[in-house]
Amino acid sequence: MKHADIKAAAEALFNEQRNPFGAFSISSETHHAVTIPDAVRRCRWIAVDINASAFGLYFVSPSPERARLVPSFDSDYPATAVTTKFIAGANGEEMVRHSGTSTAPRWWADDGIAGSDAVFQNLTWAERTAPLAPGTNGIAFPVHADRGHCGLVVFLGSTIALPEDTLYEIHARCFSLFAAVARIRPNDASRMRSISKRELECLKLTANGNTSEEIARLLKLSVHTANQYLTQSTQKLNAVNRNQAVAKALRLGLIE
Repeated sequence: MKHADIKAAAEALFNEQRNPFGAFSISSETHHAVTIPDAVRRCRWIAVDINASAFGLYFVSPSPERARLVPSFDSDYPATAVTTKFIAGANGEEMVRHSGTSTAPRWWADDGIAGSDAVFQNLTWAERTAPLAPGTNGIAFPVHADRGHCGLVVFLGSTIALPEDTLYEIHARCFSLFAAVARIRPNDASRMRSISKRELECLKLTANGNTSEEIARLLKLSVHTANQYLTQSTQKLNAVNRNQAVAKALRLGLIE
């Protein structure tokens, strides 16, 4: 099923108000007027519909060095779940690559729980992948939105119930949810993608507590040039100072 097919399915769901935070029209005004707490509620309703015990929504960062999953929220919102740290770490790297080339869902199951993969094995469009978090069962839906946004909506739980005839509907609702979140967290992709490797190196070193003089010495630059790189990256991230630029770069996964 292609992106356009899923988007069309999302449109068709507009008149199916199964719950107050379910599907909504891609073109409707309600699509634009959503807050993060509202998005969390919408995602929770999807989780309820498939009997998932946890969930998370992630963006794929536009890092020129290494793309990674950046959490937007999860079922522990406003806190962050332990499983989210695994998914946003090295465990999610394969899903980052997959989401850039395919919209096919990926599922995993804990081999230590007898029959835990039975619910997923009949999903002909979904494929098995390595666990995104240890000791869990789950399914990840690749999602895309305008302006190059890409990400995942992930559901976890040992008793997930997801019949094949509802798979496309759930995926369509994930697409709609992701598009709404992407609108309230505008992508600075055009600015972030223009950040050079050298600018990111200076930001990284600043995050590690290095001064301009120390950065210049480590990178074999003049202090003026080091300051210039930091000023440029601050402007590209629409930050008011270096500290805010570092915070934004860390949150967006541009540096670690």
